[in-house]
Amino acid sequence: MVERSVSIAELKNKLSAYLGRVREGEEILIRDRQRPIAKIIPLATSGDLGAEEAALVAEGKLRLADQPLSPSFFRGTAPRVKRTQLLKALDAERED
Repeated sequence: MVERSVSIAELKNKLSAYLGRVREGEEILIRDRQRPIAKIIPLATSGDLGAEEAALVAEGKLRLADQPLSPSFFRGTAPRVKRTQLLKALDAERED
């Protein structure tokens, strides 16, 4: 997980931008005069399954992610995968 350190003044001036980074999976360490005082972390969503999702997991129709997506995925810089490669991987996964 990516962690960024920020002063209180910087956080106050750019709160929306830092909260956007947290939404993307980053952790923000808040410092007061170079001393760490708090951390803003993203809320875990894998444990917040609804009844429908939990039922799908139990039936083997839904598999939870092993780890969260990297923040670069949400910025559109994730590596591109060809459709044929994707279909091949999906077929292989379904055979398991």
